[in-house]
Amino acid sequence: MTRSVQPAEHAPHEIPLAPAAARGDTVDVLFGRPVPDPYRALEDPDAPATRAWSAAQDEWFHSHVDHLAGRDRLRARLDELFATGSTGLPCWRGGRHFLLRRDPGREHGVLFVVEADGSERELVDPIAIDPGGTTTLDQWVPSDEGDRLAYLLSTGGDEESRLYVLDVADGTRIEGPIDRMRDTSIAWLPGGEACYLVRRLPPEAVPEGEEQHHRRVYLHRIGTDPADDVEVFGAGADPGTYFGVGVSRDGRWLSVSSFSGTAPRNDLWLADLRAGPPERPVLRPVTVGLDALTGVRVGRDGRLYVFTDLDAPRGRLCVADPAAPGPEGWRDLIAEEPDAVLTGFAILDGPQAPRPTLLVARTRHAVGELAAYDPADGRLLGRPSLPGGSPGSIGGLAEHPEGGHEAWFGWSDYTAPSAVLRYDARTGAIDTWATAPGTATLPDVHVRQETYRSADGTTVRMFVIAPTAEPDRPRPAVLYGYGGFGISLGPAYSAGVLAWVEAGGVYAIANLRGGGEEGEQWHRAGMRGHKQHVFDDFHAAAEHLVARGWTTSDRLAASGGSNGGLLVGAALTQRPELYAAVACSMPLLDMVRYERFGLGRLWSDEYGTADVAEELLWLLGYSPYHHVRPGVAYPAVLFTVFDGDSRVDPLHARKMCAALQHASTSGRPVLLRAEAEVGHAARSVTRTVELTVDTLSFLAAHTGLDPDGPGSAPAGLGHGLGYGIDEGGDR
Repeated sequence: MTRSVQPAEHAPHEIPLAPAAARGDTVDVLFGRPVPDPYRALEDPDAPATRAWSAAQDEWFHSHVDHLAGRDRLRARLDELFATGSTGLPCWRGGRHFLLRRDPGREHGVLFVVEADGSERELVDPIAIDPGGTTTLDQWVPSDEGDRLAYLLSTGGDEESRLYVLDVADGTRIEGPIDRMRDTSIAWLPGGEACYLVRRLPPEAVPEGEEQHHRRVYLHRIGTDPADDVEVFGAGADPGTYFGVGVSRDGRWLSVSSFSGTAPRNDLWLADLRAGPPERPVLRPVTVGLDALTGVRVGRDGRLYVFTDLDAPRGRLCVADPAAPGPEGWRDLIAEEPDAVLTGFAILDGPQAPRPTLLVARTRHAVGELAAYDPADGRLLGRPSLPGGSPGSIGGLAEHPEGGHEAWFGWSDYTAPSAVLRYDARTGAIDTWATAPGTATLPDVHVRQETYRSADGTTVRMFVIAPTAEPDRPRPAVLYGYGGFGISLGPAYSAGVLAWVEAGGVYAIANLRGGGEEGEQWHRAGMRGHKQHVFDDFHAAAEHLVARGWTTSDRLAASGGSNGGLLVGAALTQRPELYAAVACSMPLLDMVRYERFGLGRLWSDEYGTADVAEELLWLLGYSPYHHVRPGVAYPAVLFTVFDGDSRVDPLHARKMCAALQHASTSGRPVLLRAEAEVGHAARSVTRTVELTVDTLSFLAAHTGLDPDGPGSAPAGLGHGLGYGIDEGGDR
């Protein structure tokens, strides 16, 4: 039996009906309310029925996608645009610096060390470790002297990092692997013989089902059995607590922060390591029990720099005496600005800096900017000019730990590959320190930031990347969003965005509530009981694109991953008529049971919990799986999931896919693409290209974009799921 599917501007193509899953009669009664769950059986990936259904879904996915137009051209263009590669920020230690660089043709970034004379050597190459490409470099931290390197590797996308330490001089491994290091923090002590690190308790020491939790802070002496590490902090904390550690450059001050899951607040302690042995630091509270995010750093001048959103949702920078670190001793150095969010700072001082300078990074409506201040009194010295032509993003700030007049920062926008720029405090000038290592011919695109009104009148912004500066005719369009965990979507190089626009389409990225683009209040306006604001903002973005003439609803696709997968799941169930197609990747969709799987229990502060009657009503109000209705003409939908995903279980997409296939009357396909040996985060370039080919060709087919048509470039596209693979946040 076949069904005729006719995407806009394409000839019909006969594809088989989707293989149906058996509907069950499971109904949970929660606080007296019946909650049906007809596809509960699909939660078990190893059940024979689930395996058979998944295999049939895979065949059906390929029967629809493998024939789509332009795939070869798209793949070739993706290869070209990914060949630009990337270069990370330098990390200076002991006269040498370290950086992560992905050269053309590399599947992953490689960690290099560059000596004082400019010679460089490879230190860690994931492909040399695993030619299959499934091993990723998750983190790396050089010692203060630069002679040792701690680094973490994981395999198959599971993000279960293992720690290794190597000698930088000859690349020999000193120790490792040390397991249970997922989401660790590492802080070296001077001399490189010991470090503080965060590690989970062994599985046998925790209740069943809680193996991903129960972290502690330890002092580890290099080369010793990690079983003998001394626990210095964390006993008695909630099982879902994360810890961060830091040691000042002079080795005197230890900071320890604790986070309850992904809640937008933390507790913070500071210890003077000169007051006793490092195994028994006396930690004094800086902020405990306050509803704020705070970080501290002891500068070379001996002052405690406090970066906080306490009483300042867009952020402020304070100074204090580290011996009296509490809020009562803070003095504002850089006050909160009313329409810009503080994101980072660098202290440029010492003998090589004729004038001490505090370089501060902000985002103003998601666009990066810099300002220079006098660190003594916070007086504004100037606003350095950033590369012009298109709004961009600043990716971190780096400086010499010994002091100096230079700072390095990443710069990215929609029109060019990312680069590393350098700021010189002596002149106030900015120059290019490193460009992308490869080259590609890039399309000429136009970037606009537009404003629109959401349902409650709130002003929201989005970036529109298009072939023309103003709408000339309705075009196939993709609307991308995230809207959660305080994560901001700033301008960034994206081969997928460029390719879509190059082929004649429009790509829009909405800065929804729930993100961090306008500070912590913006985040909280889209979390917990306010989550519907995020979806309203997305619907209004779609309506704005149509009203402006950029597109029409039968040419508009929605795209999102992770928390953004929840977003587009809500979009397609709440407003199915607005979208012709949806790309929904690694999504949360069953919001009644999300806490039971993966790392879901860590996100209850963001979403709420079904264990509380009022919060269950929040979740049921939008949970996409529970809002699929028979007889509705739903858009074409592509779910993409990854078997190694230890954050968001693929069961969400399986259940939602089955529900939509049963319910939809549109004749448009609902497909499930499952991939093995990758997870929620990093992946090889080859795998990214193939995922992007499948995703963008699917969206093109159902919005009327023809990669082989007149709007295409001679070669044709890329970045992950169109805009990004891993937005983070929901760790």
